[in-house]
Amino acid sequence: MKLAVVGATGLVGSEILEVLDEHNFDYDELLLVASERSVGKKIKYKGKEFTVIGLSQAVSEKPDIAIFSAGGSTSLEWAPKFAEAGTIVIDNSSAWRMDPTKKLVVPEINGKSLRIDDRIIANPNCSTIQMVLALAPLKERYGIRRIVVSTYQSVTGTGKAAVDQMMAEREGREAERVYPHKIDLNVLPHIDVFQENGYTKEEMKMINETKKIFDDPSIQVTATTVRIPVMGGHSESVNVEFKNDFDLDEVRKILSNTPGVVVQDDPASNVYPMPIHAHKKDEVFVGRLRRDESQPNTLNMWIVADNLRKGAATNAVQIAEYLAEHSMA
Repeated sequence: MKLAVVGATGLVGSEILEVLDEHNFDYDELLLVASERSVGKKIKYKGKEFTVIGLSQAVSEKPDIAIFSAGGSTSLEWAPKFAEAGTIVIDNSSAWRMDPTKKLVVPEINGKSLRIDDRIIANPNCSTIQMVLALAPLKERYGIRRIVVSTYQSVTGTGKAAVDQMMAEREGREAERVYPHKIDLNVLPHIDVFQENGYTKEEMKMINETKKIFDDPSIQVTATTVRIPVMGGHSESVNVEFKNDFDLDEVRKILSNTPGVVVQDDPASNVYPMPIHAHKKDEVFVGRLRRDESQPNTLNMWIVADNLRKGAATNAVQIAEYLAEHSMA
């Protein structure tokens, strides 16, 4: 197994390396790949020193799997070149997610849809992953008619420069401005660019990706995505209308028995999911489970996950694990 991590010097790339180590992912050779400006840089990992190589050299090395976290434009240009060389690309960008010829995969939900000829596999948006992982077993039991989601997303979703902006503002220093407004002690109802319909690209990702992952265009989804000044992970308020009625105790039991989901739902003891506790964890945390008393068959829930882990790195590594386990790489 020859494994490449493309974008190894970035926030998500570094997280991918951590997750590979924690999961004891079995490979024989590791290639750390980045843009030309980072070529030659040394990275210490698992007691060894690796030299970062460029994309052209990485393609010529013909890795079995390449986990991409280098942005959409890089993926659009280079993923097909890796695929032509026989590599399976697992891509973290939005470049291929809505391509009808590419699978959009959360392994616990639709990993079984992968085939040996899937050369480019899309990793969903971070905010989508945590929501669908929690909703999938409930959809199976009750059916889903409509989802209303409002997000409270970490600055880490924008990258290191956004973290630097927030910390500089907190400390009264000047820094490169990534957001159009101050982020510290503020809330920005603006993630990615606005579309003609008034929704942001991030909101449309959640709407479209949810339908594709569930393979159900009939599910109605509406989203409002918001950036808040935290670093531990993304939080979501989700209102889901089921096709059939539900029992709250059964909902808790279903979620408690779902791999990758942890129920934290004891408000009387101040137990509920928070990003400060989700930080550096692979699981998706669910709490504040309660009926929507304004209409039938509708549940309110609060979902939190580290967006750099299950929302990006962990999900990508889990796809690689699935491929390796099923001898597809």
